[in-house]
Amino acid sequence: MKTINQLAELVAGAEVIGNKETVITGIEHDSRKVEKGTLFVCIPGLHVDGHKFIPQAAAAGAAAILTTRADVAVPEGIAVLLVKDLTAALDAIVPFFHDYPARSMRVIGITGTNGKTTTSYITRAILREAGYKVGLIGTIQIMMEDEVFPIHNTTPDVVELQHTLAIMRDKGMDYVVMEVSSHALDQNRVAGIEFDTAVFTNLTQDHLDYHKTLENYMLAKAKLFEAVSKDGVKQGKTAVVNIDDEAGKTMLEHASCRHLTYAINGEADLRATDVDVLASGANFTLNHASFGKMALKLHITGIFNVYNVMSAVGAALAENIKPEIIEKVLQGFTSVPGRFELVKAGQDFSIIVDYAHTPDGVENVLRTAREIAKKKIIAVFGCGGDRDRTKRPIMGRLAAQLADVVIATSDNPRSEDPEFILSEVEAGVKEAIGSKHHEKITDRREAIFRAVELAEKDDIVIILGKGHENYQILKDETIHFDDKEVAKEAVAARKEEN
Repeated sequence: MKTINQLAELVAGAEVIGNKETVITGIEHDSRKVEKGTLFVCIPGLHVDGHKFIPQAAAAGAAAILTTRADVAVPEGIAVLLVKDLTAALDAIVPFFHDYPARSMRVIGITGTNGKTTTSYITRAILREAGYKVGLIGTIQIMMEDEVFPIHNTTPDVVELQHTLAIMRDKGMDYVVMEVSSHALDQNRVAGIEFDTAVFTNLTQDHLDYHKTLENYMLAKAKLFEAVSKDGVKQGKTAVVNIDDEAGKTMLEHASCRHLTYAINGEADLRATDVDVLASGANFTLNHASFGKMALKLHITGIFNVYNVMSAVGAALAENIKPEIIEKVLQGFTSVPGRFELVKAGQDFSIIVDYAHTPDGVENVLRTAREIAKKKIIAVFGCGGDRDRTKRPIMGRLAAQLADVVIATSDNPRSEDPEFILSEVEAGVKEAIGSKHHEKITDRREAIFRAVELAEKDDIVIILGKGHENYQILKDETIHFDDKEVAKEAVAARKEEN
C-alpha cells in the first residue's frame, strides 16, 4: 500500500486535491474491478470516457481518482491526483505501487512478427524442466505454472501488466517469459520492467496500419533491446538475435549488452545445420561453443520452427540452462495451440489450423504444407478488418501461388464490410490463381465446410488466420467461433452424408 502523496511525488507537476495521506490499496481503470481503497484511473477513451464511471467507482469504494482534468467533480471524501500526462503518470506510478515486481524475477522478452508464441512455449518448457517456476504472458493466455488465465492483448497495458507481474512474484515465480508486441513497446506498456534476456525472431510486414512504415515497425521492436541494455538491479543481460533476418542487425545495434546470435544460412553463435524438414517433424544439428553439436529429431515441422527452436535455445543458453535439459525438452516438445495444429476427427485427409495472418506467416505455413503434401493443398483464409490493408492482396497472391485450391473468407472483419475486405484479397488471388480452383465464401463456417467437402484422401485442408482464437469479431458483436470445432463439425457432417 502507498499513500496518494507518495504516488504524486513520482510525477512532475502532479497535484493532490484532498487528503494527501489517503491510502491506496490498488490501481484500476475498469470501474467494475474497483474495491475499497482503489485509485480509479479516468481514461478518456475513443468510445467511452472513464470520467463517466466515477460514481460507480466511488460506490465500489474508490479512495481516489487519477485524472488530467482540474474541473472534475468527485463525491465528498475522495481524493484527486491531478496530472498533466496520464500515460507518463501511470508509467511512473504503477510499477512503483507494486514495488517493481519484475526486479524480483528473471524476465525474458520475445519480440518479432512471427514465432513469438512457439518460442515462448518452448522457452517455458525448458525453464520448467530446469526446475524453475515460470510465468508466461502471451498471445494465447497468461500462465502461472499450470494455472491459466485469459488475455486480451499480446502485451497488456501497464496497469494490468504490473498487477499480473506482482501476482507472479507473490506466487513465487522465478521466471517470466513474455511476448512483447511492437504496440506495447511503442506505447511503453512495458514501463518499469527490467528485462534480462531479449529475443528477436524476425520482421516481416504487419501492423503498418499503426506504424505506417516498416522502418517505424522495426524501430519499435528495437526498443526491447534498448530496454534490456539498461542498468538495473540484476546482472547478466543478453540480446538473442536472428541474424538471417536483415532487421537483426538493427536489433544488435540497439543492444549494448552481450549478444547471442543464431542463424541457419550465416555464421552465428548458435547455428542449425543438416536441416531436414519432414511431414512428421524436423531433423537438424544445433551447433554452439558450449556443447559442440546437438542432433535433434523434433515433433514439430517447418523451417520456421527450426528458427523458433533456436530462439528458445538462445534464451535458455543466455540463462545458463544446461544443454542436456534443453535437448530433453526439445526431443519431447509437440505443439502449441493454433500453431500448425493438426485436427483429427477420423478423416482420411489432413486438417491443419494455424494463426498465420501476415504474408510471411502465410508463406511459411503453406510452404511447410507443400513439403509434406502428398496431394492437394486446400487453403481457407481471410484478412482482419481495421488492420493493415496493404497485406491483403499480398496474402491472396501467396495463397494462390502456394495452394492448389483457394477459398477466401472472413477473418475478424470488425467494423469493415467483409465483402470489401475480400475484394482486396481477391485482387491478389486473381493475379496468380491461373486455372486453379478458387472460391469466395464470406461466411467462415460455410467456407470451412466447403473445404472439407472438397477434400479427398491425402489432401491437406489448411485453415489460416485465427489459430487458437475461439471468437470472431463482427461489426456489432463478438461471437464464439473456433476453427478446430467447426472443422470437426464439417467432418462429422460429411460422414453423415456418406
